[in-house]
Amino acid sequence: MAQEDLGLIGDEQRSNWIRLRTMILLRWFAVIGQLTAITIAQRLYNLQLELGLCYLAVGVSVVGNLVAISVFPENKRLSETENFMMVMFDLLQLCFLLFLTGGLHNPFSLLVLAPVTVSAAVLSLRSTFLLGFTAFVLVSGMVYYHLPLRTDQGFILRIPDIFVYGQWVAITIALIFISVYSRRITREMNSMSDALAATQMALARAQKLNDLGGVVAAAAHELGTPLATIKLTSSELAEELDDHPELREDALLIREQADRCRDILRSMGRAGKDDLHMRQAPLVEVIREAAEPHQDRGKEVLIEDGPGPGGEYTQPQILRRPEVIHGLRNLVQNAVDFARTRVWIEAMWTDDVVSIRIIDDGRGFPQHLIGRIGDPFMRRRRSESDKRARPEYEGMGLGLFIAKTLLERTGAELSFANGTDPYTTATDQTERRGAIVEVAWPRSKIVAEPTKPGTPLGENRQIET
Repeated sequence: MAQEDLGLIGDEQRSNWIRLRTMILLRWFAVIGQLTAITIAQRLYNLQLELGLCYLAVGVSVVGNLVAISVFPENKRLSETENFMMVMFDLLQLCFLLFLTGGLHNPFSLLVLAPVTVSAAVLSLRSTFLLGFTAFVLVSGMVYYHLPLRTDQGFILRIPDIFVYGQWVAITIALIFISVYSRRITREMNSMSDALAATQMALARAQKLNDLGGVVAAAAHELGTPLATIKLTSSELAEELDDHPELREDALLIREQADRCRDILRSMGRAGKDDLHMRQAPLVEVIREAAEPHQDRGKEVLIEDGPGPGGEYTQPQILRRPEVIHGLRNLVQNAVDFARTRVWIEAMWTDDVVSIRIIDDGRGFPQHLIGRIGDPFMRRRRSESDKRARPEYEGMGLGLFIAKTLLERTGAELSFANGTDPYTTATDQTERRGAIVEVAWPRSKIVAEPTKPGTPLGENRQIET
């Protein structure tokens, strides 16, 4: 799956996921909270508030919600601009209400963080910056400009100036920290969600190709007998029609077309391996199938196999699963993309473990990224030096993540390393100096259960379409 096909969904696209109904519901909660706070402050604590202006500020939110409910459908998805305008409105309305009720002397001034947090989670970086900057300006202005809170005896309720400035510093730091934190966490969650979606789609594609191959294989098997009958009959007719050249040519044409149908089905049947006979295959054959698409890309791909310490000489029959083939194929693709001239695939087995190592003679993994390899990186563009070094490399973006996820689903453990230290001189480097990816399975997870000679496999399962 190409990086562009996956979408690498940007912030503006993700903002379209927010329903208007969700924003309206959140605003209703805010309205109820504001009305409750105003009522308690005025009736329980006898604070002298500008009730007219306070109710006007809350009323504007109520009118906005009622208009949105009456004009737009409940399932409307907000665009980036609409989301930004709604969050900006809520920020301005809240700051106006705080201005009327003591500014930073009001303990509810911390609620200024809420709209900015929402922005950081769903809106673009530009929108988040504008909202954060607006919140900072309004909070800074309320340090000096606000209507004081007065009791019914005329006393002004205020906290010491040092606490006011402390409140301002705390809110400013929180605006920055919470925005960065929320945005980073949300982006990582979205990246993981996109990557898992890509993995599922890649696995589904591999399974569909496998199923399609099974259909072709079944068709080739079932049509083999009638095609052979057609060929035999047409050959006999051609022999008996020596005295009728035109009819003999027609009989020979029928035989040629029967041969052509046989060849077409045979070539299509190369992918037809989803029957019980092909549910398992020798380890090297599975590796060769996975590496086949990358054999002719200008890099030499060498496959080496052999038993490990204590392992039997005969190579094991492993489960030929789409996850294994697709995952190994992605790893081989990555090695071929970054190799200079050669890629080695080493297969080894023991009584307990089956492992595959993929090594190239390229520059290896960047040292600062080895611990993060397998995360969904999603780079949008390559540097000019990378383009010059590997002009043919398009990059899947999620290739290593997909491979790691698919192979781990089969019980494998993956490890990543480099063949040599990046600071080693060229004369001291070995031939296999590039990246090393090792895939290791417990033998019980990947090796097919042995069957007694002569034991029937049973009927092939009907492929569901």
